[in-house]
Amino acid sequence: MTALNDTRFNSVVFLLTGIPGQEDIYLWISVPFCLMYVISIIGNSVIVFIIKTDPSLHEPMYIFLSMLAVTDLGLSVSSMPTILGLLWFNSRKISLNACLAQLFFIHSLSFIESSVLLSMAFDRFIAIRDPLRYVSILTPPRIAKMGLVFVLRTVVLILPLPILLKQFQYCQNNVLSHSYCLHQEVMKMACSDIRVNIIYGLFIIVATVGLDSLLILLSYVMILRTVLSIASHAERLRALNTCVSHLCAVLLFYTPMIGLSVIHRFGNGSSHLLQILIGYIYLLVPPLMNPIVYSVKSKHLRVRIIRVFVK
Repeated sequence: MTALNDTRFNSVVFLLTGIPGQEDIYLWISVPFCLMYVISIIGNSVIVFIIKTDPSLHEPMYIFLSMLAVTDLGLSVSSMPTILGLLWFNSRKISLNACLAQLFFIHSLSFIESSVLLSMAFDRFIAIRDPLRYVSILTPPRIAKMGLVFVLRTVVLILPLPILLKQFQYCQNNVLSHSYCLHQEVMKMACSDIRVNIIYGLFIIVATVGLDSLLILLSYVMILRTVLSIASHAERLRALNTCVSHLCAVLLFYTPMIGLSVIHRFGNGSSHLLQILIGYIYLLVPPLMNPIVYSVKSKHLRVRIIRVFVK
């Protein structure tokens, strides 16, 4: 019986979906996707390399930025094989095990990025509220412990998802709405009762993204209160200017993520093309734009990047 079950599970195949009606021009569509992946991977790799090799950048803000860049690299690598495989070779089939592995990494890295953005909000609050003790509060060992807690929290919460999905029986019409695997999509393909997955999935969203976004909002309320207590108008602007890059990263990450979650759960009558477009924005735009935004806004980092390429 165990052998029969393993055979049944391993024989499950899902069909990925690209952009419906545009199959003839997939090769041309792949060009901007390739450019986005190349820029994302090179941009985030350069940021990690420069922060690691330049002692003057071993400050809390840049350490958190390197953690964000590593997470974005992981997101890009997790989604790239299936998206480019579909666009280049029209490779739509993906096995159950490969699909579960991909959704585990995509969801895990997304929630880790949410945690990193929360820690960066806390970093900005400490830097503005107590600049003299900023470095002594956010020491490298303490930051490393925070990163370890983020990873452990995410793995503990996400790991049950593929385990639960592995136990289900799947119907014949296993056509996914995206060119990559998400938990919301795969569980809808099951012929079994998925109420546990729905409740647990909602709990994870609230316990990670929901809690993190609420704490980020609270951090900025406290930042605004601190900034308004500063007497000098120029100092207020200077303090707020240090938060612009982080605010852009928060908006780039949470806006498409929340939009995609809402569409999957409540938007049954929404446009399928809109759902696909938001899905691509959710995975591709934050890793693409974060290194650009931080390089533009941080003069210190920008000078180091230019120096590396000039050499």
